[in-house]
Amino acid sequence: MNPSSAPDEGPTQGRPLVAVIVAIAFLMEQLDATIVTTAIPDMARSLQASVVQMSLAVSAYVLTLAVFIPLSGWCADRFGGRRVFVAALGLFTAGSVLCGVADSFPMLVAMRVLQGLGGAMMTPVGRLILLRSFPRSQLVRAMTYATLPAIIGPVIGPLLGGYLTTSLSWRWIFYVNLPFGLLGMVLAARYIQEDEAAPPPAFDLRGFVLFGLAVGLLQFTMEGAAHLRGSVLAALVLGAVALLALFSRHSRTRAHPAVDLGLLRERAFGIATLGGGLCRMAMNAPVYLLPLMLQLGLGMSPVQSGALTFLSAVASPVVRVFVGGALRRLGFRKLLLISALACTATLSSFALIGPDTAHAWIAVTIVLYGLVRSTQFMTSNTLAYADIPAPRLSRATSLGGLLQQLTVSFGVSMGAAWLGLLTPHHAVPTLQTFHFTFLLLAALPLLALPAFSRLQAHDGAIVSGHGAQPQRDD
Repeated sequence: MNPSSAPDEGPTQGRPLVAVIVAIAFLMEQLDATIVTTAIPDMARSLQASVVQMSLAVSAYVLTLAVFIPLSGWCADRFGGRRVFVAALGLFTAGSVLCGVADSFPMLVAMRVLQGLGGAMMTPVGRLILLRSFPRSQLVRAMTYATLPAIIGPVIGPLLGGYLTTSLSWRWIFYVNLPFGLLGMVLAARYIQEDEAAPPPAFDLRGFVLFGLAVGLLQFTMEGAAHLRGSVLAALVLGAVALLALFSRHSRTRAHPAVDLGLLRERAFGIATLGGGLCRMAMNAPVYLLPLMLQLGLGMSPVQSGALTFLSAVASPVVRVFVGGALRRLGFRKLLLISALACTATLSSFALIGPDTAHAWIAVTIVLYGLVRSTQFMTSNTLAYADIPAPRLSRATSLGGLLQQLTVSFGVSMGAAWLGLLTPHHAVPTLQTFHFTFLLLAALPLLALPAFSRLQAHDGAIVSGHGAQPQRDD
């Protein structure tokens, strides 16, 4: 069947249920990227590891997601989207349970890698299922389902993790996935239709290994930026660049590389992915930094800080209501430019929070941050797939999902690295250190402005509907 036309020709009543099934899987995957953050002290004591070591439980999961995402598109084309999605749910759920029963730190990290492998298949294949289930005219609606869990998950993760750890045990932050995973597998097998596609070409294993090693080395470099000597950091960066160069050279000789960087030459996809990636890196860092600032800088408890950071999720339903109308009136170019400037403003506002700042004002600032973050993510994610030809959708979702996961991982690592570099060895970060880190992050979205300025009126117009009405702004 033709993926781009079939949704318009088939029945529509099953689409919302498919979207809900995929959204639940997305929420599980995104929750586990951050749910461990408030449980780290308890986990460290239980597993006889240091708090610093426990950061590996977070980064190992996110990095595995990023490294194995390129395999997902090929697997979906080779074995069928529904089969891969159900298998990924099973792998993720099994990894969750095994994390809960882990009796040592190495076992926990290994099972987090298993979780990440399941999530790496679950997210891009689920997104591909959505794209093939909805017509292009309803892509904004479909991407809303895909984006909201990505926005809400990292926000409610620390709050849920703090509650489960305090009320039950840190192990329940993993056990909570079991009923949702089993339900998702049953519903996916029953209600998601298997897509028919031509068998894909042989998988580019060499390119996959080169790209995975380069990404892993970059992540390791960022994780160790505050602890490694300058010469070692320089050698690691050069090694990562060399691996990327080898991958680039290799991919030019392949008709179907493991990671199709040629998609970045598609104007809308390239600008939304790279320009939007800079904004996502900056806006993902507060998911890690903000709870720490509220606890270490302002003396709040984990529950208090989690309750405040949770407020950024309040904006997500609001964005779902107005983003479609905003795109019709403004188009992608103007809305992305405005949202990038708003990203800088909201990140800078965190540097104004001090001991005398009223909790009500902190709450307002966090709600505004959530509103801007949701708008930017949803707009750039929708633009990325708006103009991609149907035969390249599976590769586009793989590359887009990979780069989105890297922006989460790199954003958290960058925020942590700057915080570590500005903090004396073994000292607790001060409030001023957090302020300066937020100001550094606020500069990143400004770097995306030249990219967003290159967008043209017809880019994504089939999705936004902006070109279908008179241009009142010209």
